[in-house]
Amino acid sequence: MTAPSQPRAPEGDLATFQRERVARDGETRDVYRKGKGPAVLVLTEMPGISPQVLGFADRVVALGCTAVLPDLFGTAGRDPLRPRLSGVLYGLSTMAKACISKEFTCFAAGRSSPVVDWLRALAASEHERCGGPGVGVVGMCFTGGFALAMAADARVLAPVMSQPSLPFPLTKSRRRSVDCDPATLDAVAQRCDREGLRVMGLRFKGDPLVPEERFQLLRERLGDGFVAVELEQADGHPEGPLRKHHSVLTGALIDAPGEPTRAALDRVLQLFRDKLLVTSINA
Repeated sequence: MTAPSQPRAPEGDLATFQRERVARDGETRDVYRKGKGPAVLVLTEMPGISPQVLGFADRVVALGCTAVLPDLFGTAGRDPLRPRLSGVLYGLSTMAKACISKEFTCFAAGRSSPVVDWLRALAASEHERCGGPGVGVVGMCFTGGFALAMAADARVLAPVMSQPSLPFPLTKSRRRSVDCDPATLDAVAQRCDREGLRVMGLRFKGDPLVPEERFQLLRERLGDGFVAVELEQADGHPEGPLRKHHSVLTGALIDAPGEPTRAALDRVLQLFRDKLLVTSINA
């Protein structure tokens, strides 16, 4: 008898999101929105806004927040896993285009990607539009470090770095680095000290794109302000798309109570709930 398959990350439908062309800082991009309540920017992993990323956004909506998905690369709504061969080619093509784009810092250590400025402006406008005490940000993979860089802004109350992969860890110095410039990282550290800001980071141990040295740097720079959620490779979905598990909230998620990946997802959602939806009794 064949063992039942483990439940995978839910998939969302792009057609259920509202699309708007948004101009900020001289750049215009598509932004997809859904829900009501305080804004949570969901920054997609490579190679684009997939059905799995949309499924995560639906969970943000179910909390009582507005999910805001800027279209940064790839083809919104396309499933990178199906069909497999063309999906692989699509992923490689999207990655190559991003690596040569001036908007993204893929190889340099200690530098924020220029697109972060556009995202900060978007966060400010979404906070004004949606209300609430502030905004949440979750970056995944290629965009993981963007959430850290955006946390220098006082509006960002719940930053989450899921498998932050930049700069590519090709050398020892890049393994012990993150795509956030020193001044911005100092500003985030000051918020952690003075305001009690907490930056959550998620990764699978053994993920070659997210080395232990990167999280160690964040522990040293942010102290108790960095909340590390580290999973074993055995915790990921047995039918994950990669040989080494990478995507904590999507591709490697086992969507069942009691599973470590589900517990990690629940911690992210609880952070949004605590920081954006729970009003202090002293307020």
